[in-house]
Amino acid sequence: MPSTQTQDGDHWESLPAGIRTQVDGYVLQDRLMQAVKLVWDAGRARGIRLHEAELLVHERYVLHGDRIARTPECPLDLESLTALTSGLPGRVAAIEAVWDGDTVHSWFVNLLAISDDPAGERHLATVYGRRDRDPAEAASEAGRALAEHLGVPFHFADPDNPGYDAPRWRP
Repeated sequence: MPSTQTQDGDHWESLPAGIRTQVDGYVLQDRLMQAVKLVWDAGRARGIRLHEAELLVHERYVLHGDRIARTPECPLDLESLTALTSGLPGRVAAIEAVWDGDTVHSWFVNLLAISDDPAGERHLATVYGRRDRDPAEAASEAGRALAEHLGVPFHFADPDNPGYDAPRWRP
């Protein structure tokens, strides 16, 4: 990982103590975007660019390691997913998995319950990748089991190719 050091000194130490405390608080709460924004906002006058702010916050994540209260993962067990579908207005017509992504998590899969009359969808789970799990495989397994349990179709247009262009489920 490249260093966040410059000819003018250490960027972290150039930030006011109150900003450093708040950044570490965000990191310990696993609030990456807020931490990066704060470093960038407070550090621009000190020569900290966006990429340098990202690297600096990454170093804080490494430093704090296991002390970080990671955001809990969505449950993928059949009982939990069934409970989440039970309050939908209208009948569950299908279970769908769709790719989504952002700059923090890269690509991930959202598992949705699609309803009819009234038409809509409910987010059931977000499945992020981990070293031991492919998000498409995990979402497909959980989605198929739920769809089978509910007696509805399961749809995942293109589990092998993350992107926004895959066709959505249609009745």
